[in-house]
Amino acid sequence: MKSLTAIYLLVGTLFAPLSLVAASPEFRNAVIASVAAEYPSLATIYHDLHEHPELSFMETRTAGIVAVELRAVGCEVTEGVGNTGVVGVLRNGPGPTVMIRADMDALPIKEATGLDYASTAMVKDFAGNDQPSMHACAHDAHTTGLIGTARILAAHRAHWSGTVLFVAQPAEEIGAGARAMLTDGLFTKFPTPDFVLGLHVGGDMAAGQLATLEGPSYANVDSIDVLVRGIGGHGARPHSTRDPIVLASQIVTALQTIVSRELRPGTPAVVTVGSIQGGTKHNIIPAEVKLQLTLRSYEESVANHLIASIKRICENTARAVGLPEDLLPVVTVYGSRTPLTYNDPALTRRVDRTLRNWFPAERFEAVDAATYGEDFSEYGRTQHKVPITIFWVGGTDPVKLAEGRAKGQLVPSNHSAFWAPVPGPTIMTSVLAMSAAALDLLGKK
Repeated sequence: MKSLTAIYLLVGTLFAPLSLVAASPEFRNAVIASVAAEYPSLATIYHDLHEHPELSFMETRTAGIVAVELRAVGCEVTEGVGNTGVVGVLRNGPGPTVMIRADMDALPIKEATGLDYASTAMVKDFAGNDQPSMHACAHDAHTTGLIGTARILAAHRAHWSGTVLFVAQPAEEIGAGARAMLTDGLFTKFPTPDFVLGLHVGGDMAAGQLATLEGPSYANVDSIDVLVRGIGGHGARPHSTRDPIVLASQIVTALQTIVSRELRPGTPAVVTVGSIQGGTKHNIIPAEVKLQLTLRSYEESVANHLIASIKRICENTARAVGLPEDLLPVVTVYGSRTPLTYNDPALTRRVDRTLRNWFPAERFEAVDAATYGEDFSEYGRTQHKVPITIFWVGGTDPVKLAEGRAKGQLVPSNHSAFWAPVPGPTIMTSVLAMSAAALDLLGKK
């Protein structure tokens, strides 16, 4: 663990020079000092969360840590919201209600980072299957940042008035956690927020860099299962079968024409086959093959077009190889659509101004809308029409990122077994940025 002096030096490197517009020098320096003082403890929490990842709707240990930490700063804490979610309410007089959300779940990936705090966990998923698990999407950093922000706002409550909802959300990776918490009364059993803030740590930005984006920021996400059926038999007698492996291969190839040949050029959309599984032995033609697809889009009409085209291609390719109607592929939309995340323009501009008042200009990057999915979108789609915005914090070692770009090589990023954020600049930037944004939105004492 770094000494506190080293932490202060790192904070000074990260945050100086800072504008004095948003806060007095005394208050600004007090917040920065608080972030520095909290970092050693936060780093310990981060390492612990990284070593002990939990999959979607299985985040009981993580939720317990969050609950303990939020109670320690004076929050009214409710556990088990939306299955494993945690809500901490910090009341501090009259004023706006600001919700700060972090997601907790990990991914079924075997970690290959080589870090001394790398995950070696084998865990149960929601279906009871054993899976390797790692925090390959920085949700451990998000959760640590939530705890750090709670500590900062609690320590400086003399400078703001209102209510803060700290929300630790489960199951973002399967697009179900936000909806589960809302269904369980997040906006009715607890104070309804006036604003919702989130952040995401990304591997395609240098650690400690920041970015905001108005309007569409994350895509619609649809998950599709395709059961390709055939007539199995001996591999030596393919003429006596209808080979579903060949059929599935033809379908995979044909699906690549949807975006390139059916959509208007320039329309953003993605059709990816992420899994193809079939067969058991060299000389057996199986009776079925299973495909799993992810679809990304920014318009409902495009999302629906993708699904309709997949069904058409699957069915008619099967007909073309002579399969009867009762053996046509079965196309199933898996779960519910994760909808487009739309960052409220007015709120996003306000957060951007605040961050630029706290961080120097060279810390900001311009970004385009991502084709990732984020169920953070759900918080802006209820009847309350709450303004939401999610911003980005970089997490990759800047030297490695620069070297990769110079060589034209990809560096490990989110959902890679080789990626984990650089803790110091990532966590401290997350805590300071989210604290600054919340302080600006809350009423002043």
